[in-house]
Amino acid sequence: QVQLVESGGGLVQPGGSLRLSCAASGFALERFVVAWFRQAPGKEREGVSFIRNSGSTYYLDAVKGRFTISRDNAKNTVYLQMNSLKPEDTAVYYCAAGSIPILEKRLFDYWGQGTQVTVSS
Repeated sequence: QVQLVESGGGLVQPGGSLRLSCAASGFALERFVVAWFRQAPGKEREGVSFIRNSGSTYYLDAVKGRFTISRDNAKNTVYLQMNSLKPEDTAVYYCAAGSIPILEKRLFDYWGQGTQVTVSS
């Protein structure tokens, strides 16, 4: 059935890099807006980035210039390349798919289970 699975999280030092993957099964990811959200303990879930099927992208100001979202439709996968990581990037990162290119939780229909990203010395 419809499923999104994130992978690639882990523990990195400040200034390090990670690449997150969001693999879809049961539906064609290229039909959807695909977004990354993140949630730190005790904080609200916030939108980080999205990509449309046109290739148009959006980034939260806090990650602009450091993170890059991309998609490989043949592999039914979306990626989030995260460079120059900061401690404030620490959160559980979630992949989500929906139809509207606005970073609001209620607008996304399908969600992955999340992957932990920890940036610490």
